[in-house]
Amino acid sequence: MLSLLKTSRIDILGTLRRSCIRITDTFSEVSAVCNKRLDRRRPCITPRRLCSGKRYNVPPSAEFVARVSGIATMGKLPYQETADGLDAAFVGVPIDTGTSNRPGTRFGPRQIRAESAMLRAYNSGTRAAPYESLMVADIGDVNVNVYDLKDTCRRIREAYRTILATGCIPLTMGGDHTIAYPILQAVAEKHGPVGLIHVDAHADTSDVVLGEKIGHGTPFRRCVEEGLLDCKRVVQIGLRGTGYSPDAYEWSRAQGFRVVQVEECWFKSLVPLMAAVRTQMGTGPVYLSFDIDALDPAFAPGTGTPEIAGLTSIQGLEIIRGCHGLNLVGCDLVEVSPPYDTTGNTALTAANLLFEMMCVLPKTKYYD
Repeated sequence: MLSLLKTSRIDILGTLRRSCIRITDTFSEVSAVCNKRLDRRRPCITPRRLCSGKRYNVPPSAEFVARVSGIATMGKLPYQETADGLDAAFVGVPIDTGTSNRPGTRFGPRQIRAESAMLRAYNSGTRAAPYESLMVADIGDVNVNVYDLKDTCRRIREAYRTILATGCIPLTMGGDHTIAYPILQAVAEKHGPVGLIHVDAHADTSDVVLGEKIGHGTPFRRCVEEGLLDCKRVVQIGLRGTGYSPDAYEWSRAQGFRVVQVEECWFKSLVPLMAAVRTQMGTGPVYLSFDIDALDPAFAPGTGTPEIAGLTSIQGLEIIRGCHGLNLVGCDLVEVSPPYDTTGNTALTAANLLFEMMCVLPKTKYYD
């Protein structure tokens, strides 16, 4: 009897094992057919960081690869050391040496990369498909000098000359707003004076602060002095807060800048404003500089110089999406300070805004 039971048990286990093998084979065949059909419609998003079948880099899908896995790069894109062969590149400039108030923006690029793991391949709002039209990668950080701001500016300028010489459009993660000055030096060397869409709570046009001409409150004064900007094609959006004079933006207006104080933005869509901005910018080269403190601290508390009553995150999206069609030659997102970003929401917002910037670059594909 015992022998019969053992024999029956062996037969049952054998039958179950053969059934499992058949089921596994069937699922493998179905999966292969599905994948082949999907390949015909869109780039192959594989668990590995490889180029798609259309030669573009495609981030791995969270359907196959856990978001928490791997080394943190912007949007889980591949990392490469140079901008060679890229249409656009995410690059970090981790400094807070030019900060006047709360520090911490040197950690901004790292935290933005960490929070960018939620980003997916397509823009559901605009139907942009950047990874079907642009070769993009994360090329790491500029090797800054945290002890010497002037030397850091030199290093940034030289790094961006190299990036721009490849024809690549830089998408920069700051860092404090000082970085816009050396970046624009390199951009203007290549493109000549550029138009500027500057989204910020502050004009950043101070002349001298505590005896210094270089800092995060002075970059656009330096840019004007050096002829880096086409002043008739400069707009500053979201300016607000207390000032050192009754009209804190008099200097900007005197240069020909269009100044849009935050009170002009309250309780309204900024789509009409951006239609006017596109007309103002025309077909010439344009640089987009977005300070996260343009947003109200309710949306972006993790920054060094917060000001109340700012733009909403929706208005931030409207501004960036309103840049579609412009000849953008570079973008930055600055002033994320993780020590003051206890929930991670500021860095998460920054990561999404950078993705939106990539989606409005000139060569980006859109689905109807």
